[in-house]
Amino acid sequence: MKVIMIKDHPRLGLEGTVVEVADGHARNYLLPRGWAQPATAEHLRRFEENRVRKERLEARKLETARRTADKLGELSLTITAAAGDEDRLYGSVTAADVAEALRSEGFEIEKSQVKLEEPIKRLGIYTIRVEPAPDTGAEVKVWIVKE
Repeated sequence: MKVIMIKDHPRLGLEGTVVEVADGHARNYLLPRGWAQPATAEHLRRFEENRVRKERLEARKLETARRTADKLGELSLTITAAAGDEDRLYGSVTAADVAEALRSEGFEIEKSQVKLEEPIKRLGIYTIRVEPAPDTGAEVKVWIVKE
């Protein structure tokens, strides 16, 4: 029986491939678990439409992320934090703090998109990489100042 793989399968193939499998394997395993669909003309047409729709959506998301990265490159943030002697912070400034500051500036950024190697523990000026999408990013200048 020919089936269209709906999900990636380690042995049979990637999503979208048409493979030939035993009838029993398709009926009893692949189809009930949602791994595949029978390779009928209607299913092939519908799958191709969905693939094109997904590609368009991904292209739009990537373009939005690139525009966001361009705007981020021009941005300079100021974060206030409590500090003691020798400009040491009482706590630290984390990726979540930077993401929150970016959200307050109008950017939709999650903390996982802020690439901070370790929390900031001193006052100063830092350059932090922010990646709104894979392969797109910008360097944001962050000023950590005393409250």
